[in-house]
Amino acid sequence: MKKYLLNAMAAVFIFPLHCVEANIDNDAFLDAEKKVRYGDYQDFKMAISNLDHPLKPYVEKVYWQRHPDIKHQAEIEDYLTIYQHTPLEWPVRKAWLSYLEKHNKKAAYIRNYRKTSDTELTCTYLDYQLDLGAPEKAIFNQVTDLWTVGKSQPKACDGLFSLWRKKGYMSKEAVWQRVTMAAEGGTQSLLPYLKTLLPSNEGYLADLYLKVRRDPSAAAGLYRYKNKSVKEGQIALYGVKRLIWRDKELALKAWEKLEQIFTYSDAAKADVYYTFALSLASSGHKQASFWLNKVPKARQDSKLIQWQLGNMLKTQDWEGIAAFFTGKDNLSLGQQYWLAYSYAKRGEQQKADAIWKTVAANRDYYGFLAAARLGLPVDLNNQPLVVDQALVNKVKNAPGYKRAKAFYELERFTSARREWNYLTNTSSDEEKLAASILSTELGWHDSTIFTLAKIKAWDNVEQRFPFAFQDVFERYSKRSKIDVAWSIAIARRESSFAPDARSSANARGLMQLLPSTADYVNKGSVSSRRLYQPQTNIRLGTRYLQYLKKKNHGNEILATASYNAGYHRIKRWLPDEAIPAELWIELIPYRETRDYVKNVFAYRQVYHTRLHREGNILAPLLEMKMGG
Repeated sequence: MKKYLLNAMAAVFIFPLHCVEANIDNDAFLDAEKKVRYGDYQDFKMAISNLDHPLKPYVEKVYWQRHPDIKHQAEIEDYLTIYQHTPLEWPVRKAWLSYLEKHNKKAAYIRNYRKTSDTELTCTYLDYQLDLGAPEKAIFNQVTDLWTVGKSQPKACDGLFSLWRKKGYMSKEAVWQRVTMAAEGGTQSLLPYLKTLLPSNEGYLADLYLKVRRDPSAAAGLYRYKNKSVKEGQIALYGVKRLIWRDKELALKAWEKLEQIFTYSDAAKADVYYTFALSLASSGHKQASFWLNKVPKARQDSKLIQWQLGNMLKTQDWEGIAAFFTGKDNLSLGQQYWLAYSYAKRGEQQKADAIWKTVAANRDYYGFLAAARLGLPVDLNNQPLVVDQALVNKVKNAPGYKRAKAFYELERFTSARREWNYLTNTSSDEEKLAASILSTELGWHDSTIFTLAKIKAWDNVEQRFPFAFQDVFERYSKRSKIDVAWSIAIARRESSFAPDARSSANARGLMQLLPSTADYVNKGSVSSRRLYQPQTNIRLGTRYLQYLKKKNHGNEILATASYNAGYHRIKRWLPDEAIPAELWIELIPYRETRDYVKNVFAYRQVYHTRLHREGNILAPLLEMKMGG
């Protein structure tokens, strides 16, 4: 039975419903946190004795992390029991396990160990299990799983691995599996070591794998396959699937010969066909259609079908689209839209309109396009959220919520989100809805959006598309002479309105600006700290949108695509001959940018309608041309 955070089984985490939220003294928390970081046990006890704050467990965490001691074993283990599975657990548990290992407390280590992705802790646990008499086979089977990975493992595991190997558990199959994992996406520098573990007559296979990993064109050198063995065939297969992304013509020629040399299963061939089809279709290769059609139906997925559609749209093969998609079940909205489009192009308007009418009922890019096609009004299908107030109060009194709220007030957003994720991950769907009411009230818009997404509550439009920082967006959008619905839609897509958002590419803040972009549009240096300030970020983000719109001669489709992929790249995607705007969007070669443009325009329509404006902003796309 699933244990929810707020049910009777978890009563330890619940305050009574009549509990009234008290004023929180954050200064007292910060002072206590500072004292226990460097103080002794007496200082710790004194600091927490009179502390009445939701983050009191974090003061305890700070102390137990820094000062684990066997003298306080009972207190530490009680703490770990109380906060098991919460964000508080593992920082303390890891420190405690490290202490127990250092002091050779094997039984206590085993008792306190919990399953973890930390390999070093796991190796120590298995080592101690053996020392204390656990069944050897059961332990060494687990060691096999730890060893058979495509990367080097911690030195702490070396003794355990050495004993495992000495006992005869390192099979030829395990060695070859690890060679494969290291070569195909793992740590290639591990291969020279693994070569020494292979039988002497197979050592060359590790060298061949390494060569093909570093240079996929080596897979086309048929002279390398001395024995035409199954393992050589496996390496050749890996290499040719990488080669197709680098040198398509060489890969096509190589596969034609490899297929004759080696005997591959139908599944292996289907995998090659799939990879070739994706690579060739995404680059517009002349043989794309041939390979798309070679992929067995069972291997076709949404990604491949999208490229199949894109390939036919590129040649405007309306007959092919109608033939391919007619009669298929579970078509996506996009596939339905373009199937209707193909019918319209074939003069079968009644069929087209019937499909578009179904699509138009959806709050979606294609739904809005279909509505524009038929002249239907935009319907957001909003279903206001109704949650029992008693349930809202129950969530409000959960310690996880109180800890998240306290961290947000302290602007420790990472810690706040950890607590929020714990709260919602251990809640029922009804409790998640109640939590989203609270996060909306407090302006934690990204938390609301992600929480509702977890339970697929797509029709709570007002919560999923809030007017976050509306006055700031209106002020700077007006100053930059751009549509406020557009700028808000960009921020909704970029960060879900998280002011502290930071991408892997180092884009920052609400509108996800790169520091270099911010400096450029600001005509002067902007500190990273200021990019996390909503007012600064929105000011510069709207100015950047104005710049891109001007750079693209007023074309907001191109400006939106440029915001995601860069202006110069977008220019290369424009065709020599003009095509319909909606067709150009569908043919954007980068899936991320293609989806980005669709999402931004759909979100913009939502905000356009929520601002009580009339009309369908996607309607002009039906008359627009791109390129030429």
